[in-house]
Amino acid sequence: MAPIPKMMRAAVVHSPGGPEALKLEQRPVPKPEKGQVLIRVHAFGLNRSEMFTRQGHSPDVEFPRILGIEAAGVVAAAPGGEFHEGAVVATVMGGMGRIFDGGYAEYTLVPASQVKVVQADVGWEILGALPEMMQTAWGALFSSLRLEKGEKLLVRGGSSSVGLAAAAIASYHGAFVVSTSRSQSREKLLRDSGARDMILETGSIARDARKRYPDGFDKVLELVGATTLTDSLKTVKKGGIVCTAGIVGGKWVLDEFTPNAVIPSGVYLTTYSSTVEALMETPLDEIARLVKSGAMRVPIKTFHLAEIVEAHRVMDESTAEGKIVVLID
Repeated sequence: MAPIPKMMRAAVVHSPGGPEALKLEQRPVPKPEKGQVLIRVHAFGLNRSEMFTRQGHSPDVEFPRILGIEAAGVVAAAPGGEFHEGAVVATVMGGMGRIFDGGYAEYTLVPASQVKVVQADVGWEILGALPEMMQTAWGALFSSLRLEKGEKLLVRGGSSSVGLAAAAIASYHGAFVVSTSRSQSREKLLRDSGARDMILETGSIARDARKRYPDGFDKVLELVGATTLTDSLKTVKKGGIVCTAGIVGGKWVLDEFTPNAVIPSGVYLTTYSSTVEALMETPLDEIARLVKSGAMRVPIKTFHLAEIVEAHRVMDESTAEGKIVVLID
């Protein structure tokens, strides 16, 4: 490997704001100690939680901060010997981009405990797209929802990156997927990613959903969040499960939540939150190979680090129609 430089390019937020709050700067390359891994970042995905942090909605984050809750790259140094230099790895969460500087840089320094080796031979655009998106979709589907072959799954927020990934995974594993979107023009996008049907998202789709599927859905992946959760609970059959795992709708809490009034009898409500442990449990190599082969279709839109402001603008406007990945040359 090339020698580790003293300085690196990084996208830094000094104070909350719009996409233009991200400033490309020269920063010192962090120096790893035992128990830490310095990763030469080759790609990272964008996540809506980073948009909220950039806007100042993450109260525990202190600025200036290099954002980024995930990254993919190669090990530049691991003083504790946990990994070989040059190993291809992915990392996610664990305080990245919030408690300490994250993946929006040429190098990122993370605890060794949150680094996962990737054996699959895929391009950086694919590997950069997968860690957070796929561990969220995989964990929500199989850990929280316990999805099984042949079940009917409703994905609220289906045109989000996690929604598209969830449809691809669920369809591949034999589920019948119905996805929602606010735009009828995205029907082809949803179907190409694995959905068998689309429901136009109005915020109140339960009546339409019950007309089409009178028995209700076995499982619902709720990615819009609090704004549509009550409605989603009405679409599930008795014994079914609703898992809330996103806040695409931008609202964090339910107003005047009364469980007995909101949750139908015999319907189960759960959540899914991304964790380092979930990344370790996600079969990233298998998923990466399936995406590369086309067996799972995951749309990816790429930018370069110098285009980070434009990449965030596209995320803000929800026009990517896929996972946004930033490549670092």
